[in-house]
Amino acid sequence: MKRIALLTFLAVLLLIVAGCAAPPPPQVEGSEAAPAAAGPALGTADNPLVMSFVPSGDTQEIIAGGEAIETMLEEATGLVIDSNVATSYAAVVEAMGAGNAHIGWLNTFAYLLAHEKYGVEARIATSRFGSTSYKGQIITQADSGIAALADLKGKTFCWVDPLSTSGYIIPRVELQAAGVNPDTDFAKTVEAGSHNNVAIAVYNGECDGGATFVDARTSVEADLPDIMTKVVVIAESPPIPNDGVSFAANLDQAMVDQIVAALLEIAQTEAGQEALNTVYSISGLEAADDSFYDGFRAQLDAAGISIEDLAQ
Repeated sequence: MKRIALLTFLAVLLLIVAGCAAPPPPQVEGSEAAPAAAGPALGTADNPLVMSFVPSGDTQEIIAGGEAIETMLEEATGLVIDSNVATSYAAVVEAMGAGNAHIGWLNTFAYLLAHEKYGVEARIATSRFGSTSYKGQIITQADSGIAALADLKGKTFCWVDPLSTSGYIIPRVELQAAGVNPDTDFAKTVEAGSHNNVAIAVYNGECDGGATFVDARTSVEADLPDIMTKVVVIAESPPIPNDGVSFAANLDQAMVDQIVAALLEIAQTEAGQEALNTVYSISGLEAADDSFYDGFRAQLDAAGISIEDLAQ
């Protein structure tokens, strides 16, 4: 009991001493508290910029092309960059919104969603065959007996990804216009993950029809030399703005300008053209901004597709 009483007395004494401790010295007018230690600067080895690519084609080719672009961009800017290929289109959008990715190579619809949801800003549009727009297509086997979109009712259909513009969003509009409800009229749907995979699935008969960009069949023609005759196109979409390079909302604008200028310059070199072709069959890059997509926004609005609602 004496021991407990002694411990209690000591505890009270410590509280009294703590309460009587000298207060901190008053702040001298004009002086400032020492700032908290800042983390490593963005674009350094300890805090690299992250550049993410959507998995719209062959993943290994995208990785190879992305790493080549990464190396050239580091040499041109002196910044440290880590590139990756995300598991889905949405993964890049969310990574940019969370600050886990700073540079995104986004397809059209994923960009619109990222801009609406997280303020991501487009700065570069891609070019293929001299054009900054492309079309989508719906394909089937030549001997399937499917000649029109209405014939796809009751069949198995392959999609690319729910955020793929030509591999999901636009073909759904086209199917509905042809009297096919893409949610209820197919016997089965398959999310194949990439345009290449959709083309291969239709070629192999795993899907009766599928949606891709024009012309995804050529991307797998080296492995399937008869795909252009065995798989045919039964519908094409109106023009769609090309994919591009976008930047996270809170990224320093001077840094963004530096990266944009470097990418546009890289695209003019032989090595740059080879890397761009490898990553997404890109033939060139052009400066752009968010207004590049305004016409397409109007098309979506006319089709009853609300980016605002999807961003909720």
